[in-house]
Amino acid sequence: MTESTKKYDVVIIGGGPAGLSAGIYTARARLATLLIEKGGIGGQIINSEMVENYPGFTSGISGIDLTQAMHQQAAKFGLETLYDEVTGIKVTGKQKTVITSQGNFTAKAVIIAGGSDRLKLGVPGEAEFTGKGVSYCATCDGAFFRDKTVAVVGGGNAATTEALELIKFARQIILIHRRNELRATKIMQERIKADARITIYWDTVVLEILGDKAVDKISLRNVKTKKETTLAVSGVFIAVGSQPATGYLKGVLKLDDVGAIVTNGRLETSVPGIFAAGDIRSGSIRQVVGAAGDGAIAAINAGKYISE
Repeated sequence: MTESTKKYDVVIIGGGPAGLSAGIYTARARLATLLIEKGGIGGQIINSEMVENYPGFTSGISGIDLTQAMHQQAAKFGLETLYDEVTGIKVTGKQKTVITSQGNFTAKAVIIAGGSDRLKLGVPGEAEFTGKGVSYCATCDGAFFRDKTVAVVGGGNAATTEALELIKFARQIILIHRRNELRATKIMQERIKADARITIYWDTVVLEILGDKAVDKISLRNVKTKKETTLAVSGVFIAVGSQPATGYLKGVLKLDDVGAIVTNGRLETSVPGIFAAGDIRSGSIRQVVGAAGDGAIAAINAGKYISE
């Protein structure tokens, strides 16, 4: 594909709930829409086996099923999907050009819904053993640790979700948290503390991940006593937070101090005609229902921008 060979009314970056919701609204409004997703449709919510707080599903629904249904709904209205990574956005007057390895795409309006990337611990052994015992997705890799002891690092909803997913496979789970209380919602905390297979190491950080060809132990330190110990584990699941996926937007849009996109009430960014929705925007509540709502708001306002 040659540069800027195809034009759209709207280009949506990111195929999670925010991007998919936006795609439903723009495609249904008969705006020619391209959604670009660098990984798999659904974003990080596909790692959740059960979403219990999305309205309309009294028994819950898996993240995969929810987002696949949203994608099918948007496609029914004419949404096009491209699997590629966006590396930049160029603004020339009112024209926006979205740059990918498969070509450049021009649009009258852009909705950025790229979500966030998992944070790394940044300790020795993490990079070396990624895929060899170090994982960031229990749904993806949990079955490899059947009847084994694994560690989960973190104390928020992501970490507790990982731990609860792993109890289907692992014999024992050690939840390692640097503070003395979990940050997860109360219902998630109750489930963690009710399962005898899950042990919490409070006030503890990982110093190093060790092994030969694969992970076989981790080095720990208690932040209060300073005591260092070694724990034998077969896997380490890291869930210590995330950061907005906005590296390619520096110098293009206004970002806050953590790299999230600053928007106004219309979810429009510092560049007219470029909108942001979901976890990637500053002030997001980081919930799937909020992301879906953001997508709708951004899409409606993108349509108004185009018509104006």
